[in-house]
Amino acid sequence: MGVNGSVLAIDAGNSKTDVALIGADGTVLSTARGGGFQPPVVGVETAVDVLGAAVEKVLSQAGTDAGRVAHVSACLANADLPVEEEQLTGALAARDWGDTVEVRNDTFAILRAGVDEPRGVAVVCGAGINCVGMVPDGRTARFPAIGRISGDWGGGSGLSEEAMWFAARAEDGRGEPTELARALPAHFGLDSMYALIEALHLGRIAPERRHELAPVLFATGAAGDPVARALVDRLAEEVVALATVALTRLGLLGEEAPVLLGGSVLAARHPQLDDRIAELLAARAPKAVVRVVKESPVLGAGLLGLDHTGAAPEVHARLRAQYA
Repeated sequence: MGVNGSVLAIDAGNSKTDVALIGADGTVLSTARGGGFQPPVVGVETAVDVLGAAVEKVLSQAGTDAGRVAHVSACLANADLPVEEEQLTGALAARDWGDTVEVRNDTFAILRAGVDEPRGVAVVCGAGINCVGMVPDGRTARFPAIGRISGDWGGGSGLSEEAMWFAARAEDGRGEPTELARALPAHFGLDSMYALIEALHLGRIAPERRHELAPVLFATGAAGDPVARALVDRLAEEVVALATVALTRLGLLGEEAPVLLGGSVLAARHPQLDDRIAELLAARAPKAVVRVVKESPVLGAGLLGLDHTGAAPEVHARLRAQYA
């Protein structure tokens, strides 16, 4: 049997994994960081091995008396569909780290980290874009969030791709003029979109560096470029559409409810994006209370774990205080 009331909290993103062992009283007993969690790339078992390395560290640091925990609360990137959550739950349960296991998409960790009770909506915009919502009775709102095939638009990768599209067409005459045609290649020390396209196509610039163009897009928009500004406004529309639909599904649209913003793009606090999101939410969800989440997502995974074990409010408060 696991240590009474103890929780193993896991927040695993594409680039890194954070793990915390939390005692029954809400005290953080040990923490560890591991590599990224990418089951679509390396396979489920290899991806869980990465989690396992960090889990072994926290259990070892806490001492042999820590043993098996009561509950494993894992918020994982790439757990986008319920069927994927079920598959990953089985894979984690097979490792026998705890008596019970619950897997959620990692966006739930950001949401729970930002609220004192499991109630509200979170929109996360980093490399991609996602939105989840939850209420205390266990109901949730979510989207597949697996790209254009599930109706998604936005995120750093999507913004970079759109900026490239408009810039390429501006340079060759198919589209309207935009300063992006100069700013995007200049970021890489190149003098034309043609040179940038060639460098990306031939692998002289690594594909993963495309995300560097999102900040260039925002800077170009802030300088007044109409095309860049239109893309920023479109992202605001997407953020508000996601939040409004999630609030509606959970019956929260007509009452005061938190709408939390997270991820590198939204946390950067671009003035045009922030202002447009606030303007649109004021019209479509006037009672929403908007806040950018600064708390660590592993805190959210831990709080979800304490929700599961039925821990008292003071236990939740003690855990939160350690991440203040």
